[in-house]
Amino acid sequence: MAVNLKGKSLLTLLDLSPGQIRYLLDVAHNLKAERVGFQTYQRFRGKTLAMLFEKRSTRTRCAFETAFGEEGGHPVFLSNADIQLGAKESIEDTARVLGRMFDAIMFRGFSQEMVEALDDYSGVPVYNALTDMYHPTQVLADLMTIEEHVGELAGLSLVYAGDGRNNMANSLMVGCAKMGLDCTILAPGELQPGGELLDTVREIAAESGGSIRVSDDPKEAVPGADVIYTDVWASMGEEEKAKERIALLTPYQVNQEMMDMAGNPDLLFMHCLPAVKGQEVTYDVIEGPRSVVWDEAENRKHTIKALMVATLL
Repeated sequence: MAVNLKGKSLLTLLDLSPGQIRYLLDVAHNLKAERVGFQTYQRFRGKTLAMLFEKRSTRTRCAFETAFGEEGGHPVFLSNADIQLGAKESIEDTARVLGRMFDAIMFRGFSQEMVEALDDYSGVPVYNALTDMYHPTQVLADLMTIEEHVGELAGLSLVYAGDGRNNMANSLMVGCAKMGLDCTILAPGELQPGGELLDTVREIAAESGGSIRVSDDPKEAVPGADVIYTDVWASMGEEEKAKERIALLTPYQVNQEMMDMAGNPDLLFMHCLPAVKGQEVTYDVIEGPRSVVWDEAENRKHTIKALMVATLL
């Protein structure tokens, strides 16, 4: 069945069907093969991308800029210091202006409502490159990386250890539910997901053949895992909570003991980066033979390029 995503925004993976996610992953694998084979097509020649940043970034900025530039397009970096984003001008008015001048808008910041307003008022595709609620482009890269190392996604077991209420936990639950993985959020009670989103992803998983579990016990959650995933314990904007998070999450550190607990010699370790080595993950694990974090980082570029190819051409 043909998949047409032209003109579509990506605010959360809830916006996409499993078939649409499958299509984006297939395109990403093909685009990566082109890059490895030194093939250049300049698909975005004459197109422009507005890149709005409230939060700093390494992988996101580099992935969007290089992906768009390699295809002949012109990406424009815009921070809070550069434009009137939410200052002297409303986000609605900024969206209208940018929509008249650019072919697409990327937003990386705090509020999910901000990226939704850009989508409502700009009239062009808008890509959520991270908010406090969701990080959909990261999970596309995660799924691509798992496919490269393991193969078929459906039926695999992914355990996310850490803050179970942050944007990565939210987005991993959605991505796993859509693609039929068994996802376990391993977190202390104070940091476990709940509410409407948890109900939604469990309904989606029931349809796809996957499952969503929540646990506070590594000995219950980890055995049989194919992937162990973690993230920083205090996200950007939460630095004042670092001491509290260390106390809560130290029992959930991904170390060799937890890796061995899986009982799987082919277990993968994943992290969206940047990492605080020695906190959420030990040095020997992230630098060890089961870590695929650098493939995961590179694949941000290929999946982001796939998203833009699918929605702009």
